[in-house]
Amino acid sequence: MRVCTDATLFGAMAPIEGGERVLDIGAGTGLLALMVAQLGAARVTAVELTGEAYSEASYNFAQSPWSEKLTAVHQDIQGFAKHCDERFGLVISNPPFFDSHSKSAEADRNAARHTDLLPYGELIIAVERLLGDDGIFYLLIPCHAVERFTELAAGERLHLRRRIDYRGYRHNRPKVSALTFSRRLGGYESEILTIYSDGREYSAESARYLSPFLLRFADSDQ
Repeated sequence: MRVCTDATLFGAMAPIEGGERVLDIGAGTGLLALMVAQLGAARVTAVELTGEAYSEASYNFAQSPWSEKLTAVHQDIQGFAKHCDERFGLVISNPPFFDSHSKSAEADRNAARHTDLLPYGELIIAVERLLGDDGIFYLLIPCHAVERFTELAAGERLHLRRRIDYRGYRHNRPKVSALTFSRRLGGYESEILTIYSDGREYSAESARYLSPFLLRFADSDQ
């Protein structure tokens, strides 16, 4: 699966204050885990089901400047949650999006894109078991799934605290949402982030988040 702008922006906006123990569910080749390590997480455990992605994540971690912080685990999150005694201050996930779309002939691609192996309900149950009392659950899902996911999460006493909808341009409707949940009831915030300005250039807001991570900004004043 290629790295997309939505996922990169999601990682760049992760709520890292510094020193957190982070769990990345469905880590793929390790993009989000690497980004939160760069942002200052103390330790990152990246759980990935598919063998090829797990191998690539392990390689990417070993080659990175943050290798000592990063651990890849080859397992489904349901099994990991049953046997893990650790609780995490931040759980992040860019889970499979689709539950009724046509599928590819590639099994690993299907696992990454479709909810068959990780239904939303099972993801939420795993997060509830693994999240610390004051922890934050942060994930990226399609806008059309937000209401359903929020209802399921509330059933496990995980409450939506913040929603950021991503849209390509100002004239586009948002397609994906970055959601922040916690165990604690409290205020709720929502906003829309526009990724591009005219001419396929990043907007000032998205550039502010992405500039520490993308080489295109290396020689830029942004």
